[in-house]
Amino acid sequence: MSSARGQAETALETFSRSLAGDLERAVDEAQARWDRTRNTERLWNKDASLWTSAGESKWLAWLDIVDQELASVSKFKAFAAEVREDGFTHILLLGMGGSSLAPEVFSLTFGKQDGSPELLILDSTDPIQIRSIRARIDPARTLFCVSSKSGTTLEPNICLQYFYNETKKLVGDNAGHHFLAISDPGSKLESVAKDLGFRRIFHGVPSIGGRYSALSDFGLVPHAAMGLDTSDFLERTAVMVRACRSVDSKRNPGVILGLILGTAAVKFGRDKVTLICSDCISHVGDWLEQLLAESTGKEGKGLIPVHREPLLGPEKYGKERIFVYIKYANDGDVETETAVAALEKAGQPVVRIMLHDLNDLGQMFFQWEMATAVAGSLLGINPFDQPEVEAGKIATRDLTSQFEKTGLLPVEHPVLEQDGIKLFTDEANAKALPNGGTLGAVIRAHVDRLQPGDYFGLLAYLPMFPQYEAALADMRKQILESKEVATVLGFGPRFLHSTGQAYKGGPNTGVFLQITADETEDLPVPEQKYTFGTVKAAQARGDFQVLAERRRRILRVHLGADIAGCLDRLRDLIFAALAH
Repeated sequence: MSSARGQAETALETFSRSLAGDLERAVDEAQARWDRTRNTERLWNKDASLWTSAGESKWLAWLDIVDQELASVSKFKAFAAEVREDGFTHILLLGMGGSSLAPEVFSLTFGKQDGSPELLILDSTDPIQIRSIRARIDPARTLFCVSSKSGTTLEPNICLQYFYNETKKLVGDNAGHHFLAISDPGSKLESVAKDLGFRRIFHGVPSIGGRYSALSDFGLVPHAAMGLDTSDFLERTAVMVRACRSVDSKRNPGVILGLILGTAAVKFGRDKVTLICSDCISHVGDWLEQLLAESTGKEGKGLIPVHREPLLGPEKYGKERIFVYIKYANDGDVETETAVAALEKAGQPVVRIMLHDLNDLGQMFFQWEMATAVAGSLLGINPFDQPEVEAGKIATRDLTSQFEKTGLLPVEHPVLEQDGIKLFTDEANAKALPNGGTLGAVIRAHVDRLQPGDYFGLLAYLPMFPQYEAALADMRKQILESKEVATVLGFGPRFLHSTGQAYKGGPNTGVFLQITADETEDLPVPEQKYTFGTVKAAQARGDFQVLAERRRRILRVHLGADIAGCLDRLRDLIFAALAH
């Protein structure tokens, strides 16, 4: 085992790796090449030829954002005081992907701070989930943060319409005083915010992409508003920024991590980055999923992040994985430590990152941003675009436009209907499944499409509630134990702005089960012909359409109104299929 210390020791104090001989030698060679060609300098000089010369230099302002935010840090303290003085009980952030995932890490890691409002996140169009959030808050005492880089993202815009309407019912023309916007200068959202009299507009940096925006106003405004010390957070993060300037890759925490991940994927096919996180910082993995998948998953290449998967014995894992153990120093989790040590002893590649203080999360953000950019260079892709995400948005927009014209989404015909469950797929995938079989036979045939090196993806367009996640986690565990392949889980439409890019544009090694359900109680979108349920249905169909167009192995399971009961039935079907 070797370690990167020195300058990095003042940042993330412990970073170590345990790699098999061939991978260790390959990483050493990659380090030597990287340093010989002065690639760290090229990266900091924003040289697009480090990647594909496709305009990457326009997206590298994240390198300098910490210093820029430190120069104006007093604005966060002043805003936090303003929020406290106005007596808000909640801040509800309406955003998707890069606009919501870092604030969610802060909210779920630190919880409510004394004397400050509780930060909640809404990144869904599911009517049940929206109603559950509405039930938790009093709009008259809530500050709504509408967060969208482009200002045209569908989900936060229609959630804005709904919650502005709800707030206006209670406070009348003062509703705008309960809203703030975070968006790029000149965006459509900025215009709407001005028209509606929002209390504040914060600006993003146009040359920072959404998933690299955690250390900009998109992450820092919610951080400050919920009562955290943003000045200290940035000062701590700056230590990592300085460490990542080192031209000696062995002393550069971001570069060495990126070289390990990129080399493991390119040279050895270890492209399933399996994240093992201490419970108290587990939500960092949700942020990392987007950063890795959306940045690298394109052109048939990419790193597939695997998060919240149960940890099994080394014999259950193949040669397609690299494990990253992100440990909080004081977690005392002996069971996980023992399992990780067993992986190392068995020769599985393991990277360990130790976080000694929760307030150093910003260091981890920057280290991984740097690492992802470096891995993208080794993969030979542009880590700053997201073509398949855009394709999904277009497909959704086409479907919602059709609904506005006709009042209906296109008619669908299931390939099978049994026990209140319907199965849908496209013509190409239907040919690989039994014609006229039972529900169990089709599920079994689909699961049997998994091959060594593949991964299984559950794409659930359901409310992101613990009881549903638990049922889906059971399915993941059974697939992992039986098929010995990596498993992933995404809740839609949330994952469309995150891991969906890699599922569509990355390596074609995924076997997907999309799950949709009947809407028991839909919710109108004010001033629109469509409902939230219509939008969610269009997003699921658009997602399926693009996956099918990319020749992915996909089957859609449509549950009835009894989601819990149908999920139990689906779980039983999967268990039976694996036992066959």
